[in-house]
Amino acid sequence: MTPASTSGTSSSPAPWWRKALRYVIPLVITVGLCYVLFTGINLGEIVDIIRRDCNFWWIGLGLVISIFSHIFRAMRWGIQLRALNVHASLWWLTLSVFGTYAVNLVFPRLGEVWRPGFIAERQHAPFTTVFGSMVADRLADTLTVLCLTVITFLLASPALLAFLERYPEVYQGIVKAIHSPFVWAAAVICIAGIWWFLRHKSDNRVVLKIKEFVNGLWQGFIVLFRMKGRGRWLLLTVAIWGCYYLQLYVAFFAFPFTREVLAEHGALAVLVCFVLSSIAMGIPANGGIGPWQIAVIFGLSIYMPSAIGPEGAEMFKVNSTAFANLVLGCQTLMVILLGIFTFTCISIDKRRHIRRIHQ
Repeated sequence: MTPASTSGTSSSPAPWWRKALRYVIPLVITVGLCYVLFTGINLGEIVDIIRRDCNFWWIGLGLVISIFSHIFRAMRWGIQLRALNVHASLWWLTLSVFGTYAVNLVFPRLGEVWRPGFIAERQHAPFTTVFGSMVADRLADTLTVLCLTVITFLLASPALLAFLERYPEVYQGIVKAIHSPFVWAAAVICIAGIWWFLRHKSDNRVVLKIKEFVNGLWQGFIVLFRMKGRGRWLLLTVAIWGCYYLQLYVAFFAFPFTREVLAEHGALAVLVCFVLSSIAMGIPANGGIGPWQIAVIFGLSIYMPSAIGPEGAEMFKVNSTAFANLVLGCQTLMVILLGIFTFTCISIDKRRHIRRIHQ
């Protein structure tokens, strides 16, 4: 049973230009942001900082914590699937999570389709049902990020305001945008246009797809309120995001300058970098490469000492770039290794299944 067959519908292949845009745009975004990230940066100096200052034991500990976050995610997803009468083992659910991140590294967002397709095929379940549970999984993550963002910005408002005071042009630009009648007029026009299109073009192919997608979102989300084990699901959600945060927290001990930031500003500095990097992962770049580092560097710049002078500020930026690139680089390497492990296990399992059939 394939994902396409379980959906009950057949669709014509997407045009070549749509496929090209789907994969080329994330690649262009990644390359463009990496260009911005490394412009004016001495790569040799970054390598020297990593060799001289980094304590890789802390980076390794962060990677171990990251693996536990994947396992917790698989456990949480299993609760949702059981509510839909889809019973998959924790082993295969964990491998599906590993594989998702590996696929997303090459083709952004395609992993979110591969994961439910893989489980649906193994369990002989309808693809749309499994996909709906995965959508609920990601929707829960989005709501978690929103809650963390609000809490973090409230807690870190003094540091954020102090940062804006150092860059008054940024503050004035934000205020001007908020008070601009053109911005509000454009927002009203966009909302009115979308409402009119959905109301008066209900038989349009695009509208029908949007409604089908929204319905899938709703069906996948509503099961969260009907399923058994909701308390365990919430605890696993806390565990997942706690691991994400803890992974970055322990990485701060790997470099002397991040240890100083942590000693002076506490865990809140890590939380600011964590929330900004989580928001940046929403940008469709391969594996978050580019947006993630820029977000972490920006977060660290908020806590940059104000009296270090231009040369000190430049050195702080170089250290921040070294830190962000090393952390994400090691994380990306681990995703690749876990992906190889996952698809090797899948290949071995398929061969065993073929042998059983021919025996």
